[in-house]
Amino acid sequence: MLCKTLNLGILAHVDAGKTTLTERLLYGAGVIAEVGSVDKGTTQTDSLALEQQRGITIKSAVVSFAIDDVTVNLIDTPGHPDFIAEVERVLSVLDGAVLVISAVEGVQPQTRILMRALQRLRIPTLMFVNKIDRGGADCERVLGEIRDKLTPAVVAMTSADSEGGRTAAVRRRADFESLAVEVLAEHDDALLGAYLDDDTTVSSERVHDALTVHTQQARVHPVFCGSALTGVGVDALTAGIVEFLPTSSGGDDGSVSGLVFKIERGSAGDRIAYARVFSGTVNTRDRVRFGRDGDAKVTALKVFDDGIDVQRPSVSAGEIAKVWGLAGVQIGDTIGDSADRAMPHEFPPPTLESVVAPRNPGERQQLRVALTQLAEQDPLINVRQDDSRRELSVSLYGEVQKEVIQATLATDYGLDVTFCETTPIYIERPVATGEAVELLHAETNPFNATIQFRVDPSLPGSGIEFGLQVDPLAAPLFVYKTLESFAAHMDEYVRHTLQEGLRGWQVSDCTVTMTRCDYSVADGPPSRRGPTSTAADYRKLTPLVLMQALEHAGTVVCEPTVRVVLEIPAGTFGAVIAAVGRLGGAVETPSLRGELAVVETVLAEVRARDLQRQLSGLTHGEGVLESAFAGYKPVIGEQPSRR
Repeated sequence: MLCKTLNLGILAHVDAGKTTLTERLLYGAGVIAEVGSVDKGTTQTDSLALEQQRGITIKSAVVSFAIDDVTVNLIDTPGHPDFIAEVERVLSVLDGAVLVISAVEGVQPQTRILMRALQRLRIPTLMFVNKIDRGGADCERVLGEIRDKLTPAVVAMTSADSEGGRTAAVRRRADFESLAVEVLAEHDDALLGAYLDDDTTVSSERVHDALTVHTQQARVHPVFCGSALTGVGVDALTAGIVEFLPTSSGGDDGSVSGLVFKIERGSAGDRIAYARVFSGTVNTRDRVRFGRDGDAKVTALKVFDDGIDVQRPSVSAGEIAKVWGLAGVQIGDTIGDSADRAMPHEFPPPTLESVVAPRNPGERQQLRVALTQLAEQDPLINVRQDDSRRELSVSLYGEVQKEVIQATLATDYGLDVTFCETTPIYIERPVATGEAVELLHAETNPFNATIQFRVDPSLPGSGIEFGLQVDPLAAPLFVYKTLESFAAHMDEYVRHTLQEGLRGWQVSDCTVTMTRCDYSVADGPPSRRGPTSTAADYRKLTPLVLMQALEHAGTVVCEPTVRVVLEIPAGTFGAVIAAVGRLGGAVETPSLRGELAVVETVLAEVRARDLQRQLSGLTHGEGVLESAFAGYKPVIGEQPSRR
């Protein structure tokens, strides 16, 4: 019989209890003898010394256990927003997810962000309202918040009794089936017809089957409640995981297709890739393709089994494996025939950066190597080297991430470093259309190629698009083999060039079109002058022409902004509005919720941080600020630049 596999993500706002839930699930499956403590640093998945010291998850971790005949590869993810990139990488390999929500704090900012991503990717998701044993717990209130702030398409499976203490208990909801039918009827016409027919009784089996189907299609979300700390309610969630989330079976004889979502270094410095296999079978000593041009022999494989990783000669569809031998492999690389597999970009990029320097100036080279290795594990820290200033900088999501990088450099690499003040990362947008060309054999062109580019501005948030509009006969197919390969390489050269625009910031929200190209060969048409064009000619000529086109187009520098939602005591409304105005925000129509006023505005991110620092004093410690990335807006006045 083929085994079933479920790759399950546990996601939550920080401190909602997701790592404790992971421990409880492992304990219930018999993988561990006792439930570890986040506070004591004894959990299975928070294995890094820094995670144990801080009591937070920093890196995603995989651990396996069995529920009946299903092998669950559980991936515990960070909850802190500074490490959202770790979550994004995990989303691409999941079959299903459990979103953990505190029964005390309810739906928090990160909860909303995670749920939106799960919905966009249509990942089947259960919800677990945790911490019913804590003072202030109120499952019914949180269920209302879920319907209001996340989605109305939820079915409460259980309810809590005696909340707020160690005697809190969970029972199956008496009105579960009627509630389920009302929600499911929105998505199931046949069930709706049966529900409206007075002569027809909708059987429990039919309700369960419909709930399973629509949960697996990510249309409906069963909600369970309980306490991961005491274990109450976790059995019902465990049963729901295998009842409602989709599993995959091995034995796929198709071509190999996989995706790398994590990289780590072994004790010998070797690179280890964590990969989800979507189809086919990968064997030790197989030669596999990865990324765009990578090709290497797999030297070892490990899979996850009952809390540990074990060596295996092969891995099949549905499984997650640790893979050795793929030198140069990167996070986001596909393995084998995975043209349709790509890592999603559901969350905004880092919007802050800081220069990092060793306290000992003689350790600058060691610092560069260390940061490069850290960037293998988190490409979004985007190590940037300024040779003229002899500076290294990294991209950041927040101050906690900076502290973690600093501690990691100290503990893992023995480097004592300092960080300069954190500053925003701006972007540049073209403001008009610009064109430029360098012709083959022209005096101004040191390379053996012709390239002409046109740069056009596009909609905010659209990123970079590349198009090829050239005569195929003029394309150097003797170098790139196919027109598609030529286009893919040119796209890479263009994106690399646009990492730094006219004022030093990454260029975005534009379309770059190659409108002309030509090549040279030593012994034939179109040119007998030679020498023969190479890929290096096109790679090196691209920035020369593209930056000329960008200069003709002109750019405007744009700063990151956030949408801010403030909940403040009504009596502090005037003081807060005045502060928002001083920071450049325009207050949208406020609303009242009892004694609270709710205010929304859009601010430059750096100004939102200023407001956060002022808020406690303005509201006597009672104000709450939530923020979410709102895109970039042009800077008014002097345009900031960097080298």
